[in-house]
Amino acid sequence: MANTHGNAREGGQAGRTAVASAEAAPETDEDLPTADWRVCGLVNALARRIETHVREHATALGLTAPQAVALRELTGPLTLRELAQRMSCEPSNATFVSDRLEEQGLVERRPHPSDRRAKQLVLTPRGTALRERLMASLSKESPLSALSDREQDTLHELLTRAVVR
Repeated sequence: MANTHGNAREGGQAGRTAVASAEAAPETDEDLPTADWRVCGLVNALARRIETHVREHATALGLTAPQAVALRELTGPLTLRELAQRMSCEPSNATFVSDRLEEQGLVERRPHPSDRRAKQLVLTPRGTALRERLMASLSKESPLSALSDREQDTLHELLTRAVVR
């Protein structure tokens, strides 16, 4: 995720404006720089809508957006390095977020079963319950809910090919 610290109202408005601009854009190649620019604009607008969606639902549950992302990614025990990779952030950021989650009693650090130097983050029962509420909340009115499951799978496949390329 990109910046998740801005004003939710600003992010929401920016996302709606970008989508409206993309929808109103001319459809001829000579009026647009390239198909890449059109896709880039839509991907950025979608990312902003998703960030706003996550931030709003996280706030309603007393979390920051990065804390919500961390909870979403904690599907099982993870090292801080693994969590940072899944959150697409620096390990120091993942440490900061996990420290806050630990202070709230949502996660705990446990010894790694095969690496004595490492610790794993594990959801507590309270963290598991909050994660379930978060996931249920995020699924409501998701920015991608206008797409069928099959369309979402296709979009995922296409974006993965573009990113991995």
